[in-house]
Amino acid sequence: MAEPTVIVSKRAGYRILTLNRPDRLNAFNETMHDELRLAIEDAERDETCRSLLLTGAGRGFCAGQDLSDRLARPGEQVVLGGTLEAHYNPLVRKLRALPIPVVCAVNGVAAGAGCNLALACDIVIAAHSAAFVQSFARVGLVPDSGGTWILPRLIGMARARGLALLAEGLPADKAEHWGLIWKAVADGALMNEAEKICQQFANAPTYGLSLIKRALDTAMTNSLDQQLDLERDFQRMASLSPDYTEGVRAFMEKRKPNFTGAKGKLE
Repeated sequence: MAEPTVIVSKRAGYRILTLNRPDRLNAFNETMHDELRLAIEDAERDETCRSLLLTGAGRGFCAGQDLSDRLARPGEQVVLGGTLEAHYNPLVRKLRALPIPVVCAVNGVAAGAGCNLALACDIVIAAHSAAFVQSFARVGLVPDSGGTWILPRLIGMARARGLALLAEGLPADKAEHWGLIWKAVADGALMNEAEKICQQFANAPTYGLSLIKRALDTAMTNSLDQQLDLERDFQRMASLSPDYTEGVRAFMEKRKPNFTGAKGKLE
C-alpha cells in the first residue's frame, strides 16, 4: 500500500497535516492535492478540531508544483491554468475561509506555490534555516496561488515586485523582519513553538477568532465606513456567543476561561 502523501496526526483540539513527499521536497502532484483537500474537509467536519497545523516532512516545506508532472514531449505545449482552477485556487480559498485558525510551520524551503500556500495560512512561523522563494520567474511563469494578492499586502509593493521579478530566496529571519511571517525560530524549536500556538487556539474562543479572520480579509478592500459597519455587525454576533459571556465571567472571577468555540445566535 502506498504511503500517504499527507499524514494526519490528531491532537487534543487540533490536527497536524504533514505534506509527505520528502524525496520531492513535498512538491504537489494530483494525489497530494486530493489527500490534502480530504484532510482539511475532514478536520472542518470535526467540531473538536479548533485549529490546524500545516508542515512538511523531511528537509523542505513544499517546493510547489512537481514539474515532472508537466513535462511536454518534443513539439508539444503544456497550457497551464487547469491545475490552478481545479486544485490550487480552491485550496487557498478553503484555507482563508476556514472558521478555525491555520498555523503553518515552515521547516525548510517554501518555493513557488508552496511559498504562497504557507502565506495563505493565518500564522506562519519558520525555522531559521527556511527560505521563501517566488520561483515562478525562473521558468517564465507568474506567481499564483494568491501570491500576487498577498505579497503586496504583507510587505508592500516594492518588496513584492523584487521577490516576484528577481525570484531570489528570502531567508526566514529577513522574512520576519519584513513582516512576511509571524516569527522565525531555531530549527529544533519549530514544531514545539507551532504546537504551543495550536494548543492556545484549541482553548480559545474559536467563533470570535473566525470573525477576526473574516474581518481582516476584508480590511484591505473595504472603505473605512464599510469596515466600521462590518465591525459593528461582527461585534453583535460575537457578543451573542457563549464564549463572550464566559470570558467576561472568568475575567471578573479572576480565573481561566473555559471556552467552547460555540457560535453566536445570529450566524
